[in-house]
Amino acid sequence: MVSEFEIKKQICDIGKRIYDRRMVAANDGNISVKISDNEYLCTPTGVSKGFMTPEYICKIDGEGNVLQANGKFKPSSEIKMHLRVYQKRPDVKAVVHAHPIYATSFAIAGIPLTQPIMPEAVIALGCVPIAEYGTPSTMEIPDNVEKYLPYFDAVLLENHGALAYSDSLLAAYHKMESLEFYAELLFHSRQLGGPKEFDKEQIKRLYEIRRQFGLPGKHPADLCPSAKAGGMSCHSCGVPSCSAAGVKTPITDNNADADMVAEITRKVMEKLGK
Repeated sequence: MVSEFEIKKQICDIGKRIYDRRMVAANDGNISVKISDNEYLCTPTGVSKGFMTPEYICKIDGEGNVLQANGKFKPSSEIKMHLRVYQKRPDVKAVVHAHPIYATSFAIAGIPLTQPIMPEAVIALGCVPIAEYGTPSTMEIPDNVEKYLPYFDAVLLENHGALAYSDSLLAAYHKMESLEFYAELLFHSRQLGGPKEFDKEQIKRLYEIRRQFGLPGKHPADLCPSAKAGGMSCHSCGVPSCSAAGVKTPITDNNADADMVAEITRKVMEKLGK
């Protein structure tokens, strides 16, 4: 069993990593870890993530009530967003919120990260949608993020930043790092005339690799209604939307009949120019 002190040290280490990699500036960003059914460790508000030590880290319950905090330190004002992730994703044990330059640029431009351009991104990340803008420190952000949580492992926050979460703190950080690297490659490839995307058969093979690896989390390989119906996965497909296609109606196993799947797939392919 890892002690709370060791987890606090890990949070500080990840905080320094996101600061050193310019994923945050000044006092931006926040990190949390679930340590029991109703206890969470989180970074404090108003503190640079690059200069934290274990005594900075706060402990809260599932309602956001402070269980332990030293001196003037208070939990991050964005902890509401973290708690919503934990509520809707029981498999998640850690959440990282940051403002990585390239990923945040896509969030500001209103462009989701859905183009299948590199194997690692397709296998590990799948797609990264954009949650509608919400005022920081209010319930608007968790409310806008919520509908994406059951279907994606990372979300861009419109005009704000990025959110990544997973079954461990290191895994959540790696998702944030992968998200930013993917966004940077996509940005540069667009400057060179546009990326060459994988075709449907290549995506299908990459999805099969993911299944063989038995990777945890949510991913189009497991959730796409077209794939579930025995068809070809459209990659950009997700619930509550096929992000690239603008399909807004939630899709579940109960209503994803063959006609709906065919229509969704057609719209996605049209949007992707296939």
